[in-house]
Amino acid sequence: MKAAFLPDRGVVKVSGDDARNFLNGLVTTDMTLLRPGLGRFGALLTPQGKITVDFLVTEAPAGHGGGFLLDCPRVLAQGLADKLGFYKLRAKVAVENLSDSLGVLAAWDGEPAMNPDLTFADPRNAALGWRILAPQELAQKVADLIGAELVDSTAYDAHRIASGVPRGGLDFMYGDAFPHETNMDRLHGVDFDKGCYVGQEVVSRMQHRGTARTRTVRIVLEGPSPEPGSPILAGDKPVGTIGSTAGTNGLALIRMDRAADALAAGTALTSGGLALRLAEPNDLSAAPKQTVG
Repeated sequence: MKAAFLPDRGVVKVSGDDARNFLNGLVTTDMTLLRPGLGRFGALLTPQGKITVDFLVTEAPAGHGGGFLLDCPRVLAQGLADKLGFYKLRAKVAVENLSDSLGVLAAWDGEPAMNPDLTFADPRNAALGWRILAPQELAQKVADLIGAELVDSTAYDAHRIASGVPRGGLDFMYGDAFPHETNMDRLHGVDFDKGCYVGQEVVSRMQHRGTARTRTVRIVLEGPSPEPGSPILAGDKPVGTIGSTAGTNGLALIRMDRAADALAAGTALTSGGLALRLAEPNDLSAAPKQTVG
């Protein structure tokens, strides 16, 4: 089993009598299903349905003061805390950015010998393993407790990419992507049966009408890795952009209809003059046809 401390992740705590209902009215995941030892994947959206920040969330047990702990991008943690503070109005809620004292350890390729406090299975994809919230200085001790080899965070990133799970800031831009485009609907990040939340009408419409034409897909590189954000071309026509890469594996935001047309025509995909291919061409089989330019 491997474990890695993820320096790019931070932790925001939301506590108080109204914390569960407060969060449930804002985010894409159903907070009523959470309890200590479980994790959920979700996001806070703009009113237009685009992702401002995505996160994993777990409920803290009473011994850790209760409340909810949001494992989010560290660079966005303070902004998330501020935004939640803006929304709280008269709700009995306290919001704290704990990123200086509490971090995130990922563990994969096995089962932990024991589950320390604040451990939960990654709800996005079973291959991603476990998340453990702990201070960075305890990373080696936690790895020893669970029976894992402590490795660099780049090893986890390579595993994440191979597992097909996008990372905000690399595979999509915050404020510019809908949940469907980042596969949140397929990664258990959107609960379509819960009540209202910010941006819910747009997301529900995309779900029921099947209007998501752009998706994050796995790609296989046949040479050096292009820079994230580099355009992907089918002949001379743009069909997507490169996201994060590791070795021959990568992720890309792809216009499904355009890529399906290229595949049907036998047109090769390239980025920066370098060849690439889709890891799973069948992902395109249900692509909606293009109706607008």
